[in-house]
Amino acid sequence: MKVGLIDIDSKIPNLALMKLSAYHKARGDDVELTMPTMALAYDKVYLSKVFTWTNMPGLPSNVVYGGTGIDIKAKLPDEAESLCPDYSLYRKMDYSLGFLTRGCPNNCLWCFVPEKEGDIQPAADIENFLRHKKAILLDNNVLAHEHGIKQIEKIAKLDVRIDFNQGLDARLIDNAVARLLSRVKWIRHIRFACDSKAMMSPVEKAVKNLRAAGITRELFCYMLVTNDIEDAYERAMFLKGLNVKPYAMPYRDKAGTLPSRMAQEFARWTNVRKIFMTKTWENHKKFRGVDYL
Repeated sequence: MKVGLIDIDSKIPNLALMKLSAYHKARGDDVELTMPTMALAYDKVYLSKVFTWTNMPGLPSNVVYGGTGIDIKAKLPDEAESLCPDYSLYRKMDYSLGFLTRGCPNNCLWCFVPEKEGDIQPAADIENFLRHKKAILLDNNVLAHEHGIKQIEKIAKLDVRIDFNQGLDARLIDNAVARLLSRVKWIRHIRFACDSKAMMSPVEKAVKNLRAAGITRELFCYMLVTNDIEDAYERAMFLKGLNVKPYAMPYRDKAGTLPSRMAQEFARWTNVRKIFMTKTWENHKKFRGVDYL
């Protein structure tokens, strides 16, 4: 059987499609990434849509749809979920990808994870999918489960560099966790989030603990930005004062509503390092013509 896989919107290689590729190749099928316009050339096609706002082309009936952007409850068959991803699907991929844990105990109003995956739970051992010297881990709150902590302890003993792409919960980075994280080899940043002013104190404590543990690499902090730009500005300047790199993410609701122009410009000001370090927010607004909005 000839199987086509359509990655409609992912910014990083699509984990579900890589597992489907491994599943079908184990059955002797021919598998490859393809485009929507080529769907009729295959016996079966899978399309994965991560974001709700991605435009969907009209496709024939041989296409199986999945992903959070289509059905928040959709899951891979167990026999596919348990497989190591087929990394050869993405030719230039030089890192491993996966989850150590799934779910999150928090119930943030803007987040899909509690509805999609439920409470925090073990998902896999790092060695089940580790095939490179680098690994990007997609856990939403790895520090919230003993299994996640045990896996980080294991990672610290392996010759592998990692990145927790979704960030770590700053509230859980105490002295012991900071010392554990100092033993890990990182690809680049250590990431966490400051999505509200209530997180400012936990972030400050986490930064203090990480630096006391001897971590000198760049710290990176996601910032959810709604239309309350004054709130976001306060958080951005707070992070700048801690020498933590802020990354503004304008909020899009589950329907995919576009953020306001002001929120988009605030993200531009915050995320372009050269602008953030040399221009005030007031000057940037005037330069971009949004100071009157």
